[in-house]
Amino acid sequence: MIEDGAVLCEDGIVAEVGQRAAVSFPPDALRVNAGGGFIAPGFVDIHVHGGDGADFMDGTVDAVRAACRAHARHGTTTIFPTTTTGSPAQLEAMLAACAEAPRSPEGARVAGVHLYGPFFAEDKVGCHPLSGRRDPDPAEYGGYFDTGLVRVATCAAELPGAGAYYREAAARGCLVTCGHSNASWAEMARAFQAGMRHVDHFWCAMSSIPSVSERLGTPMQGSMAEFVLMHDEMSTEVIADGEHLAPELLEFAYRMLGVRRLCLVTDSSRALDLPPGEYRFGPAEGGELFWSDGRVGRQADRLASSVAGMDRMVRNMVRLTSAPLADAVRMASLTPAERAGIGAEAGSLEPGKRADVLVLSRELEIERVFVGGTEAWGSEMLTSVRSSTGAPDREVCQ
Repeated sequence: MIEDGAVLCEDGIVAEVGQRAAVSFPPDALRVNAGGGFIAPGFVDIHVHGGDGADFMDGTVDAVRAACRAHARHGTTTIFPTTTTGSPAQLEAMLAACAEAPRSPEGARVAGVHLYGPFFAEDKVGCHPLSGRRDPDPAEYGGYFDTGLVRVATCAAELPGAGAYYREAAARGCLVTCGHSNASWAEMARAFQAGMRHVDHFWCAMSSIPSVSERLGTPMQGSMAEFVLMHDEMSTEVIADGEHLAPELLEFAYRMLGVRRLCLVTDSSRALDLPPGEYRFGPAEGGELFWSDGRVGRQADRLASSVAGMDRMVRNMVRLTSAPLADAVRMASLTPAERAGIGAEAGSLEPGKRADVLVLSRELEIERVFVGGTEAWGSEMLTSVRSSTGAPDREVCQ
């Protein structure tokens, strides 16, 4: 935290950060009044499915742009569109749309794709369409990797061919993850040797000691959770929407894993920013129906993705846990950026990094959003004044 802080951006890049009196603003600098609130780095979401009526798996440029605009309103400036289960044709259409959309960028910047579905365990598909689940096949996933778009890659560790998948993903420079899995400790250990270093949405659609015992019998064995907690190289993520995990689990994850190993993600669906009602998770054609009550998605008695943006995740970590604001912001920005391999260009307010900047109110509501130095959203378009004096007090979360 920098009291009375300021950030100077030039040509879409952060040039200086420090106390206001020490930052050398040019005489004609265009000043943005933070209004006594906070200046923070833009959020980075590595696990997100859609928003504002669009799912990335709809496979159209319009859907990608709509979801990116929606998440920018909630402070996300860098996004990794995330696949669900689906047919090869649906995944190919999604990848093609994500490749095309940034040519006319709107909202959050697409930094790569999270290849999440379809390589899930059959008993852990959650709200994803079961018909689109399958075991990993190099003939299929090799084509996805060849696009150069995949930056995060998920597979259930117990599936036939998982090891080869992990090794290929690691060789391509991906963050390699295990998710929607009922893996045992031994299966996680083999996955780790193959390059796996992350687990998707902690405690959600993942193995536990009892579930592994049901599958493999006695003696009881460790599960994904124990493996992550034991190995410092492992990271994970939580959905801090207040619906998926109780406050004590958010606190436990923060204290046990720490700010450098725990990411905040939204896992948000197309129902983000829409009224309560029935929606489809995944592709518009063939996606599973779920109900949004305006706070979370549900399928009967189970949860079906979130309907919240990253700003709510940050507010909840501050409100419900012992995490200070700077840590909550880091888990939503620099930590996921580092894990996804883009920490040198995004995730914090440091000279030389992209000018992805948020203005937050004292209540941590999003006031203004800048992506690469260009304003993407503002709660009210405040008048900018060209002046070299009279900059307001503000605080900077680096």
